[in-house]
Amino acid sequence: MSNPFLKQVFNKDKTFRPKRKFEPGTQRFELHKKAQASLNAGLDLKLAVQLPPGEELSDWVAVHVVDFFNRVNLIYGTIGDECTEQSCPVMSGGPKYEYRWQDEHQFRKPTALSAPRYMDLLMDWIEVQINNEELFPTHVGTPFPKNFLQVVRKILSRLFRVFVHVYIHHFDRIAQMGSEAHVNTCYKHFYYFVKEFGLIDTKELEPLKEMTARMCH
Repeated sequence: MSNPFLKQVFNKDKTFRPKRKFEPGTQRFELHKKAQASLNAGLDLKLAVQLPPGEELSDWVAVHVVDFFNRVNLIYGTIGDECTEQSCPVMSGGPKYEYRWQDEHQFRKPTALSAPRYMDLLMDWIEVQINNEELFPTHVGTPFPKNFLQVVRKILSRLFRVFVHVYIHHFDRIAQMGSEAHVNTCYKHFYYFVKEFGLIDTKELEPLKEMTARMCH
């Protein structure tokens, strides 16, 4: 395993969160396999994100949200030791963009936090959402809640901020590890998906607008 990025990913000392998995035999698992097969076949990412004929939009979105959570988690995990209270005292994307944390419990008002603290709270929060059976039902036939896409938009907007922070503040580390191609592919996949289904406001995409224009034609 010569790729240092993969070494980092599989490093036993790294504590990555357990992946949210799909149970074999379920409809969601079959969709997950279908999505993975498209990517592995080298299908154009713009086409790979399109809803397959006969599939439910909510199922397709749920599969991708879980997948993006797992991938972004790994990407951040590989640069996590360089993203510290000292190096990143504010969760930001360059001088123009600062992200404040807000939730239903501890931080009821938007609060300025260091990047690592923000990331911890963010990943914990997303994990709670995707493991909530009422929001992300795993049994076939169980309907998704009416507010499902609203919750998904919030999850994806917040995951996008991880890309912003990693690209603007830690890209040197990604390049040093030889993993920019992998991170760029993950980003393009994410970007095409949210654009295809209108899941992130254009305003939220602003920080990486120039890079995206170059990368995602």
